[in-house]
Amino acid sequence: MTGWSAVFFLTGLICFYFLMIMPHMLGKPDVSPFLGVYYAHRGLHDNPSGVPENSLPAFLQAAEEGYGIEMDVQLTKDQQVVVFHDDTLKRVCGVDAPVSSRTYEELQALSLLGTKERIPLLSEALKAVDGRVPVIVEIKMADSRLRVCELADRILREYKGRYCMESFHPLAVWWYKRHRPEIVRGQLSADFVKEDGRETFPMWIVHHLLTNFITRPDFISYSHKGAGVWARRICRRLYRNLSVAWTIRSEAELEAAGEQFDLFIFEGFRPR
Repeated sequence: MTGWSAVFFLTGLICFYFLMIMPHMLGKPDVSPFLGVYYAHRGLHDNPSGVPENSLPAFLQAAEEGYGIEMDVQLTKDQQVVVFHDDTLKRVCGVDAPVSSRTYEELQALSLLGTKERIPLLSEALKAVDGRVPVIVEIKMADSRLRVCELADRILREYKGRYCMESFHPLAVWWYKRHRPEIVRGQLSADFVKEDGRETFPMWIVHHLLTNFITRPDFISYSHKGAGVWARRICRRLYRNLSVAWTIRSEAELEAAGEQFDLFIFEGFRPR
């Protein structure tokens, strides 16, 4: 390869990379309704005081104090859309089984972190918020089945408040791009390198936002610890894409992330 050939090849490779990570640019939905507030991670919860994460009291408390809300949704065995974060029930409910292996009725026999609270339906959570603050709905997908997107969307279509969606799984973001392009959609990501230094190839792709050319997200929601990742920085600086930080756990972390992100999902304290 000659010198000029190498230059053209590298230039083409760089252009291809910039196209791969390009977020939504033309005809974007309005993100202004989501600006100007902090978002309580899984609601404004306080597990020791009996207000567990992703519970109705946590959502009510956040709404009453004027904080936006981030909540997680997934499907039960009988295809009910519930608000719950983990793939399994072990940490929060003490049962070593996937959420998807239980019906909604069976889940109601379990308590959240030893409290009187139960796993709520998405419809119940939205009713509690009642449009008072904006909501970020994270779609949890353990595999490539998109049924959760369709069923969650049926419920969200009836909601009159402000909401947007996000997911680690690019197919969920792609589903919203195809079926609900008017809804603000976000790609969740982070540095997925494990303690042994390894990272699976699918996670490496999401880590570096290389599915953006398919999903064209309206915002990137990235771990605040990954502020220096080039793809995230390019999306924010060059493409002027909204940048969301998760999960901020102190005023010090909030201050450190302040110049790198636009919106902040917090937990364990109340931002000033």
